[in-house]
Amino acid sequence: MIDKYSFGNIIVNGTTYKDDVKIIQGKVASPWWRNRGHKVELDDIKDIIEAKPGVLVLGKGQPGLMKSTRSLREFLQKNDVDLIEEKTSKAVKTFNRLFKEGKNVCAGFHLSC
Repeated sequence: MIDKYSFGNIIVNGTTYKDDVKIIQGKVASPWWRNRGHKVELDDIKDIIEAKPGVLVLGKGQPGLMKSTRSLREFLQKNDVDLIEEKTSKAVKTFNRLFKEGKNVCAGFHLSC
């Protein structure tokens, strides 16, 4: 569960992270770097894809600058993975709700812009 998010910081299960994170089957992978900065491509989330989530939540940053590529969206759709892209403050709430509901959810969170 995500305890708290503020610009540049996220607290997951009591541990503070200052770099972007992925949450895969309840485990945190940090730092999370993307090949093209604010674009999320398939190569950036191979470990998430291997976990075969039913839902992928992407926190796009506070103002929402990070976005998935068209090719990633098409891949997820073909593989029956629901994609939810929201500003990180809202995405954190969505992730926690889905996690509590027992959904097979993974996430990637951009913590700043």
